[in-house]
Amino acid sequence: MREPPSRESRRAGAIGTPVRERRHHPDFNMLDSQGWKALEAEAKLSGKGWGREKQWALEMGLPGSESLTDKSIPTFARGELPHFAGINTFLKAPYVENVRDVGKYDAAVLGIPFDSGTTYRPGTRFGPQGIRRISALYTPYNYEMGVDLREQMTLCDAGDVFTIPANLEKSFDQISRGVSHVFSSGALPIMLGGDHSIGFPCVRGIAECTSKRIGIIHFDRHIDIQEKDLDERMHTTPWFWATNLPNVSPKNLVQLGIGGWQVPRDGVKVARERGTNVLTIDDIEKLGPEKTAEIALELAWKDADAVYISFDVDSIDCGFVPGTGWPEPGGFLPREALKILGLVAAEGLCGLEVVEVSPPYDTSDITALFGVRVVVEALGSLVAHGKLGSHKHLIDKPVSF
Repeated sequence: MREPPSRESRRAGAIGTPVRERRHHPDFNMLDSQGWKALEAEAKLSGKGWGREKQWALEMGLPGSESLTDKSIPTFARGELPHFAGINTFLKAPYVENVRDVGKYDAAVLGIPFDSGTTYRPGTRFGPQGIRRISALYTPYNYEMGVDLREQMTLCDAGDVFTIPANLEKSFDQISRGVSHVFSSGALPIMLGGDHSIGFPCVRGIAECTSKRIGIIHFDRHIDIQEKDLDERMHTTPWFWATNLPNVSPKNLVQLGIGGWQVPRDGVKVARERGTNVLTIDDIEKLGPEKTAEIALELAWKDADAVYISFDVDSIDCGFVPGTGWPEPGGFLPREALKILGLVAAEGLCGLEVVEVSPPYDTSDITALFGVRVVVEALGSLVAHGKLGSHKHLIDKPVSF
């Protein structure tokens, strides 16, 4: 019988264990670190906007009590702080009560509380409300980009379009009218949906203000290009009608993330007939975010003068975005989608919509929070690459009400 191994042979560092060299200072070049570069970039940002906001808060909200040592704190909450207080506009941006003033800002957020185009789970009419509420969690500063939206652009919240429950066509007319007003003013329109049926009237609102050609980059799990659904223009149909517009070609429609078990064959047939451009999640995994963005930009911008982004939150794997009307496993990871979004937004936008956030089905506001992140990621990329305002040259047919 073999004798059991000695207790000593079982100690750490016994025979056969390779000796590993430990480095007290790993070979890490700080000069090539994004983290280090971001630290350096922050020092170059102005603080004047924050100073103005604090002064405005004191004037509007009264100076704080005598016991406070921080004399920048007002009595009544105004502006960004504290994050849990105040009346929530998007990112605590100024509320423009008179919508004729939106042209004074670089970008304007408008809510579209509409879910009459939903074919399964309603609730996206509360999307703008949910997105605004959780946007209070954010600051206007992004560490990696080295961007501070408060210091480098002006943003306002124009409130919500007055939609008509249970009447798609009247609501579509209201939405197009609101979007065309914002676009004609020179402000970049940022739409918070609402179900995806709003894609058509939003694009129509921009397209009617310009003779230029518009491409669309569409993040989704669903193809959304059939002619009708349940005999109406529902949230499965926006791109059929948008690409019927004279200056919106289906050849410039790029659809990212399409796939799974919720893609109606009626839509697939139309996409094939019209020659749209579809990349599945498998395609994107193989290509990687950078190559995907390169292809999307090449196709969307080919012979076009502007690009519109439509971001459906259900393009993300439903484990990350439970609060949506048509959840589907197997979509983007958030990090992948945000990377691609930032890359395509860097070339300039004429409009951005975030759709299908449904707070009644959300968990801890995480879907609404992702909707917030889509908006600030796109704005941050535009600012970082000097493309904010690049849409203004398109406005050759402005509307006036």
